Formats: sequence, C-alpha cells, structure tokens
Amino acid sequence: MRHKVLFVSACGGILAFGIVLAVLGTLFGMPGMRDRLHIDLAQQGDLFLLLYVGILIASLMVGPVIDHTGHKLVLMISALLVSLGMILFSAAHSISAASIAAIALGLGGGGLNTCTSALVSELYGERRGPMLNVLGIFFGIGALCIPLLTASLEGHLTVVRLLIFCSLLSGLCALAYALLRFPAPTEAQAFSWRETLRVATYGGVWLIGLLLLFESGNEASISGWTSTYANASGLSSRSATLVLAAYWAALMLSRILAASLLRVIGKSHLVLVSAVLSVIGCGILLSAESVIQLSMGVGLIGLSHGPIFPTALAIAGDRYSVVAGTVFGLLFSIALVGGMTFPWAVGHVSQRFTVRIGMIVPLIGALGICCASAILVRQSRSAAASDAEGTAL
Repeated sequence: MRHKVLFVSACGGILAFGIVLAVLGTLFGMPGMRDRLHIDLAQQGDLFLLLYVGILIASLMVGPVIDHTGHKLVLMISALLVSLGMILFSAAHSISAASIAAIALGLGGGGLNTCTSALVSELYGERRGPMLNVLGIFFGIGALCIPLLTASLEGHLTVVRLLIFCSLLSGLCALAYALLRFPAPTEAQAFSWRETLRVATYGGVWLIGLLLLFESGNEASISGWTSTYANASGLSSRSATLVLAAYWAALMLSRILAASLLRVIGKSHLVLVSAVLSVIGCGILLSAESVIQLSMGVGLIGLSHGPIFPTALAIAGDRYSVVAGTVFGLLFSIALVGGMTFPWAVGHVSQRFTVRIGMIVPLIGALGICCASAILVRQSRSAAASDAEGTAL
C-alpha cells in the first residue's frame, strides 16, 4: 500500500514537470505573448534555453543528494520552486523578468523529474521498465492538459489565470510531500561529487546519455515550437494549440502502449523502432501544408517520443541500480544539453530564415537517436550472446 501511495506522489511530481515543459510552448502560441514580453523569435529561443539551464543545474545537483539524503526534501523544494516560477512568470512583462521565472521553473522541474524517476526505479526493481513508462503517462497528462485547457477556454482563460492555476497544483504537490514518509537514502553518507565523477567514467552511461541528448533536444523543440510553427503556417492560435495538444496526446498514448509492448519486445529494440518512427514524423512535419498533415506529423513524433526516454532510463536502472539517483542525475544532465541547445537553435535559425527551416533541427536530432539506439541494440545482442555462452559453459 505504501508503495502505491509513493508512486501516486511520484506521478503528481512528474505531472507538474510535464506542465513546466508544456507551459512556455503553449503561452507562445497565444496571441500577444511575445508582444507582452517585448521579444522576438530568437529571444523566445533564449527563454527556452534558460528553462533548460535551470533543469540542467538541478539534475547535476539533486542526483547525489537523493542517494545520500533521500527523496523528501528534494521533492518539496522542487515543487515549491515550480510554484514560485509560475507566479513570477504571471507577473513578467520583460525579458529579464521572464528569464528569472524560466530559471526557477527549470530548477524546480529538473528536481521533480530526476527525483520521481529515481524513486520509481527504486520502488519497483525489475519492474522499473513498465513502471517508468506508466510514470511517463502522467508526464504526458500534465503536458497535455495545458494546451487543451487553453484551447477549450480561449477567451476566458488569461495568461495570468493559467499560470496561477499551475502554481496552485505544484503547491499542492509540495504539501503532499511534506506529509509523506519516503524510503531511507540508499547511501547514508555525506554528499560527494566524487561519486558523480566515478559514475561519469562508465562508458555505457555516455551512450545512453547521447541518445537522451538527442531525444531531449527533440522533445524540447517540438513542445516549444509546434504552436509557433503552426501559427507561421497560417493556423489560428486555437488550431495551433490543438496541434500541440495532439503531440502530447500521442506521447501519452505511446507510453500507455509501451508498458505492454515491453512484455514482448526488448527495451533497446523498442527504442530503435521508436527512433525510426521519429525520423518519419519529422519528415512529414517539415513537408506539411495543412492542419491534417501537421497533426499527422506531430502525432507520429509524439508516438515515437513517448517510450524512448523512460525505456532508456530503465536500461540504465537495470545496469546501475545501486547508484540510480546519481546515474539518473548525470543522464538528465547530458540529455539537457540537447534540451537547452535544440530549441535555442530553432529560435535563432527561425529568426534568420523561417520557422520551417528552423524545424530541420528536430530531424537532425531524430537521425542522431537512430544511430545511438542502433549501437545500443548491438550492445544488447552482444551481452545476450555472452550470457548464453556463459550458461552453456
């Protein structure tokens, strides 16, 4: 029973992280948002960069803290930072104020992302693969509810009201974490960066990290720029927001399916199949000329993105279960280099050329995911062959 309560609390935290990643992309699909902050497309990309800088800093810091002090404090502080960031963004009318809010959102969201994933991995052991995908469903719910809420209440839901609503949700999560009892830390020792540096010497961590770098970059680019791209293609703000919602809905659906697919297909093979679908989806998105084609491309990308991140984390959890918090923190940090730079690159390329040309960046990322996942499959086959040979001997 306690496991279920803690899992529900992790779902609440990852739902708040989904809101963090979806809120800026949704806001910039609303009319007048760039005018309110007095920014252009390049500066919009800069705000996405700052959001992911905050997530990166949190991911670097909280992994070893989780291993050495436990989950409770990290979850509480992270949820409060998200709540604060939403309030700050609701009051922002300049690039400097929005930048501070974006960093606060990133710090809180990064802490929630790392800590909830590490908690579920610790709670479920060999079942961590399916359960991390189930956790990812709630990330999708959080991300999906923001564009859907905005589109359905257009004309009634202002930017300020939307952000205050998000702030209240995160504040409720912080209250729940304060009341719950969490597992004891896996390594009850003083914090040390030496552990992070030791984990960084593992070659397998870097391969998974590279894969997640491309994946995180693509997720950030698609979630952050889809509504802007749809606007530039001639769609209304409401239609653009619904296209973005299609992405999050497809992502959530694929994570529901992934939990079942992992019973019949290996983790690394699922990642590779998803990577190939991502390339196809990016190709459709780039060539789209109508709302149907845009929705098809974005939907296929969402279906492909869903299983990749949680399944890759499950592979890492299988390999490095003793120091899962530190490994997850390092992986998130590597991944967030992509999350920081890809949407930033889309913004600056779009400002210089067009948004359509800027959206070539996710296609490059999808090809990178394919290469990294193919190597991961080859490694898995080699490991399986070695195990079989050892059993035979």
